[in-house]
Amino acid sequence: MMREKPILRVVSKNLIPPIMLFALYVQFHGDFGPGGGFQAGVIFASAFILQSLIIGVAEARRVARSALVRSLLAFGGILYIGVGFAAVAMGGNFLDYDALDPHDPVHGQHLGILLIELGVGITVATAMITIFFTFAGYEPLPSEPAPDPNREAPEREDLAQAVPPHEGRR
Repeated sequence: MMREKPILRVVSKNLIPPIMLFALYVQFHGDFGPGGGFQAGVIFASAFILQSLIIGVAEARRVARSALVRSLLAFGGILYIGVGFAAVAMGGNFLDYDALDPHDPVHGQHLGILLIELGVGITVATAMITIFFTFAGYEPLPSEPAPDPNREAPEREDLAQAVPPHEGRR
């Protein structure tokens, strides 16, 4: 944890709100310029991961429980597919945004893109958080020896002796 490094902790805590605000900007500006759900999801996840590094992974897991993260991961995909099926139900093709508002097709396009990008953003952010939690919770298997942090790396000439030769190699 970062309790031993107060400068990094303070700087990180002050950077998290602007990072999240930038993620929202990228999310909602995505249909007018560069950006969108994927980029916003990664930026939002990076802010969450930074917060996890500050408060500790165990505390972050208590805040973002596995069931919540999995539910949001599924919700993003369901939102994406739901917009497509809503267009079909309204007489259009799958993901035909014009059908979402038959009176004003331009409004339907904006609504469709906003909802699609929101679904992508939620899915990408929760997928990145899931990947982080998976790697952060890695522990060696009981048969695997844990790496010894006090052991020095072997010298160059000792390296050939440290790695056993592969048998049956051609």
